[in-house]
Amino acid sequence: MDLQDKVTVITGAGSGIGRALALAFAAEGAAVVVCTDLNGDNAVETAQLVNAAYPNVTATGLALDVGDERAIERLVVDTEAQYGGIDVFVSNAGYGVRGGLDLPTDEWERMMNVHTWSHLAAARAVVPGMAERGGGYLLNTASAAGLLTQMDSGPYAVSKHAAVAFAEWLLINHGDQGIKVSVLCPQAVRTNILGQRAQAKASSAGQAAGDGILEADEVAQACVDAMRDERFLVLPHEQVLTYFQRKANDYDRWLAGMRRFRQKLAAS
Repeated sequence: MDLQDKVTVITGAGSGIGRALALAFAAEGAAVVVCTDLNGDNAVETAQLVNAAYPNVTATGLALDVGDERAIERLVVDTEAQYGGIDVFVSNAGYGVRGGLDLPTDEWERMMNVHTWSHLAAARAVVPGMAERGGGYLLNTASAAGLLTQMDSGPYAVSKHAAVAFAEWLLINHGDQGIKVSVLCPQAVRTNILGQRAQAKASSAGQAAGDGILEADEVAQACVDAMRDERFLVLPHEQVLTYFQRKANDYDRWLAGMRRFRQKLAAS
């Protein structure tokens, strides 16, 4: 997809990858960039950065809780009423938390709401209109954890796997309507989430950062390139594809290797 003159919406745009995507879309000539974030002030700040750098682009910042399906529906309705049909919707909001069986069920449910059900809510809200207009694009942020795992966070690993699976399903079932889908699966990116993990324990940052820490603007450019080519998997860390192939080739060997890797990180 060529982003020139497109109406775009980005969740989690208050910082990190979302902010970088807003600037990258504007650089590509998007007509409208709607920046949303749980922290509305941060979303407004991103929009101001876009407007300052690209005065021909209309950028706005809004508060949005992606765990609230009705709020996503209202965002879509209001955006389409003001700017016309949405061409690109980016479900990017996310957060990190350590833990597994020790975490209460509502913490697992909250992460599923943010990392998976928000993608479903966005698709429900935008796909019918996109299909009626002949097509559109959904870029869903998952993680390398969605293809591999996240050892220090059960709900993160599970919710990101579900995000990848939903993106696959969406493209298979709605691709013939002109709906394009890409799913972003990076390892470590210099964002607030990485900061939270690094403060927690080496096992967290160590797993993700072993192949290097990318800057958010590098990841955003990888997304733009993938969307231009209409590629499903966006892998800013190229090593992830090799790991994914090894996992598929010999699942038991991969699991044994991950157990050894976990022990190594725990001992460091």
